[in-house]
Amino acid sequence: MHLHGLDRTTRWLIESLERQGVIGSTVMDIGGGLGGIALRLLEAGARSATLVEASSAFLKAAQREADERGVADRVRWRHGNFVDLAPALEMADIVCLDRVVCCYPDMPGLVGLSSARAGKLYGLVLPRRTWWTRLGAWAINAAMWIQRSAFRVFVHPPEAIERIAEMNGLEEVFRRREVVWQVLVFRRGTAIRFAPSVAAE
Repeated sequence: MHLHGLDRTTRWLIESLERQGVIGSTVMDIGGGLGGIALRLLEAGARSATLVEASSAFLKAAQREADERGVADRVRWRHGNFVDLAPALEMADIVCLDRVVCCYPDMPGLVGLSSARAGKLYGLVLPRRTWWTRLGAWAINAAMWIQRSAFRVFVHPPEAIERIAEMNGLEEVFRRREVVWQVLVFRRGTAIRFAPSVAAE
């Protein structure tokens, strides 16, 4: 899977991770969709990958792509909500969440559990907290409400996300922004000190 077929911010995330070093690493791609990040990192030298995805349709499509790329034997597939599955998941050297935090109401649970499982690198793509992103989220949620859909988007405070990652022993090594999205990459610097409960109270 070539980088030019991915979103710009996804490319930034992958390129930053590759600069930090991925050869021989294990990868966990949470909410991985079609598997773009996991498959690219396997091609870049990662040893194995775990793709956690709540959509069975996306998971099947990612499995087909992995078969075509000849890396299916190096991927483990986990269908379901990461927060629910987390107790049974092992740590990975690299943990990624590309536009996942913005779709999840329990940010402390998701970020706490996922950052605690990052042995070396932790990468995220999430919306910037600006008036236009909050207005956009409000418009999307209003449309979802009209359509009687339970789906909602969230513009969680980036500083709260950063604080949880830092409390879990991770240090920021990369940040890049565009109009709507930003890419953050953290590297493990100290031992894990904090992991919130599975669900926010």
